[in-house]
Amino acid sequence: MSRLPVNEIFETIQGEGQFTGMPAVFLRLQGCPVGCPWCDTRHTWEVEPEHQVDPERIIGVSGDRPIWAYYDEARLVALLTDGRYSARHLVITGGEPCLYDLTELTRLMHAAGWRCQIETSGCVEVRCDEQTWVTVSPKIGMKGGLTVLPQALERADEIKHPIATERHIEELDALLADQPLPRHPQICLQPISTKKRATQLAIDTCIKRNWRLSVQTHKYLEID
Repeated sequence: MSRLPVNEIFETIQGEGQFTGMPAVFLRLQGCPVGCPWCDTRHTWEVEPEHQVDPERIIGVSGDRPIWAYYDEARLVALLTDGRYSARHLVITGGEPCLYDLTELTRLMHAAGWRCQIETSGCVEVRCDEQTWVTVSPKIGMKGGLTVLPQALERADEIKHPIATERHIEELDALLADQPLPRHPQICLQPISTKKRATQLAIDTCIKRNWRLSVQTHKYLEID
């Protein structure tokens, strides 16, 4: 039984990608070495001992605080399935959730009748139950100096790429050029900002390539 550092657990609507609009419980894990400059969860980057709190304090939205608490898989499953949540879709995010082996957690949640989704940068090996939906949002040339792993791309059910300029599309093309994708993942483009230019570029490219547009609807709706 392993322990996972959890930053927050809350119920909302999935705002991005394949499951946009789906009621979901978000499990946000602490820790991320990737270093995306536009990251809106920088408070999850470090697992600092002085910010460890009682496990009850991370139930609900953390309020962008770097707090975290250890949960093992059995305790997490008991919490998630005790009837307090209506959703049956679990989104495991971060931080970088694939820093941790999620095989047992996802196996137990699927056995309990839930669907599991992992949102990862692709810079760390993906370890999860076979039924898990894996969303890889490939982070290329980030501050942390990590590279996107072939294993993560091969495991992806969905590749959701953040873009602001043509350069980001070229980076995705280069990443996928020689990479086998046995699962034939859905390719989504997601504007990094809500600025009109980035959004129009994503729209035009998705139409041209028959890809999918992923808009961060939760930001437009101003929900967590």
